[in-house]
Amino acid sequence: MTTPTPDPSAPSGASAAAPPPGCPAHGTTPGGLRRLYGPEADADPMKLYETLRAEHGALAPVLLPGDLRAWLVLGHRENLEVARTPSLFSRDSRHWHDMQQGKVPPEHPMAPLTMWQPLCVFADGTEHERLRRAVTESLARFEARGIRRYVTRFAHQLIDEFAPTGRADLVEQFADQLPMRVITQLFGMPEGYGPHLVDAAKDMIRGTETAAVSNEYITETLEGLVRRKRVTPGHDVASKLLEHPAGLTDDEVREHLRVLLVSANEPTVNLIANTLRLVLTDQRFRATLTGGHMTLPDALEQVLWDEPPMTTNIGRWATGDAELAGKSIKAGDMLVLGLAAGNTDPDIRPDTSAPMHGNRSHLAFSGGPHECPGQDLGRAIVDTGIDALLTRLPDLQLSVSEDELRWDTALMSRRLVALPVTFTARRPESSRRTGSHPLPSAELPPMRAPQGEPVAAGTLSAAAPVRTPWWSSLMRRLRGRR
Repeated sequence: MTTPTPDPSAPSGASAAAPPPGCPAHGTTPGGLRRLYGPEADADPMKLYETLRAEHGALAPVLLPGDLRAWLVLGHRENLEVARTPSLFSRDSRHWHDMQQGKVPPEHPMAPLTMWQPLCVFADGTEHERLRRAVTESLARFEARGIRRYVTRFAHQLIDEFAPTGRADLVEQFADQLPMRVITQLFGMPEGYGPHLVDAAKDMIRGTETAAVSNEYITETLEGLVRRKRVTPGHDVASKLLEHPAGLTDDEVREHLRVLLVSANEPTVNLIANTLRLVLTDQRFRATLTGGHMTLPDALEQVLWDEPPMTTNIGRWATGDAELAGKSIKAGDMLVLGLAAGNTDPDIRPDTSAPMHGNRSHLAFSGGPHECPGQDLGRAIVDTGIDALLTRLPDLQLSVSEDELRWDTALMSRRLVALPVTFTARRPESSRRTGSHPLPSAELPPMRAPQGEPVAAGTLSAAAPVRTPWWSSLMRRLRGRR
């Protein structure tokens, strides 16, 4: 492709200089670039995207944590062009000039999201096909009906915990808990691991200062799981990856479990919370849903258009000089897919109030060869879990005004902080629903809980785990190595 005259605002090999003393940590920098993190982005990311669209069109130069320069793709067509053209915009982060120049050390907030690993997320071509096939075929070994049984079981367990009280926070007590309970079962892990992995995954995906520590905690936990499954395989995703004809190494299995864990949990939590918020705050939407004029799966597609669980996707790296949306892209530049921004692109959606029920052409799961492999799992968890909740508690009502709801905005997502509700108190129903038909639990040899205490197989799932900070035990182990 031809290369036009360089754009003076285009990202270059050198990262942007830190703002001088007194310069605000939001808005535009002295170089004229806006940050995708900090107060402006946290306050209203969609407003920031529209500001960038007005200033730059379908592609905008921005700053990432550490003031690393990148391009944010805002157009729907442009997002698909980048996602579907790995020969020009690769997932291999080793193309990134900032990575090559040592500007993203392991402790950098962006390192857990961009440091190259031997997994399909960072591969293209035949290697990507080999690794991706192992993931998709291992997941396919678990039929949708079986997964939904897990979801139903855990959804009713969670509902039983708060049903007698007549009130709940549907983020903390339901959305935050359900996906990881299902995932740990599919992975062949005791249920008690879920809360610790939830905390670490949330921290990592936010790109915080402790993201690298969170990443190491997840890695060590999954490394132990892979070792155990080599010795004692079972009917779980970890074992299926180890047995797959693609011949994945232990490191490859571990890393694919990590990416599945993170990519399946956080977006699914957000999708559950966003859908429940819409049901509770939009009476027309709720009436259409409960009246049978719209199915829950159709409703999910509307939410995936308006409030995708991941606002951005990091990242793609230019394999050579190119042109996109009239801008000059240099070899080694990073591109960030703007999933939420692309969904509101006026060129393809001039009226964002128009219903999009059942329309799956949104960007919520990205596109191209790296389209999210766990989207069907996520949909199964969301629609089955919400259906169980609305069936058990049909009179759910928001207990605060809508304008009191708050969000926690991160680099790649916008998460509802709390969703407090009231309803008619009801007796628990777990004994009737699950007592006579228990689901098979994972069979694991004696192992250690995240806190480091020995635990016999199966006991973690029977008792609530001690919620000591997950990172404290990891930091002790790290200090012990020195």
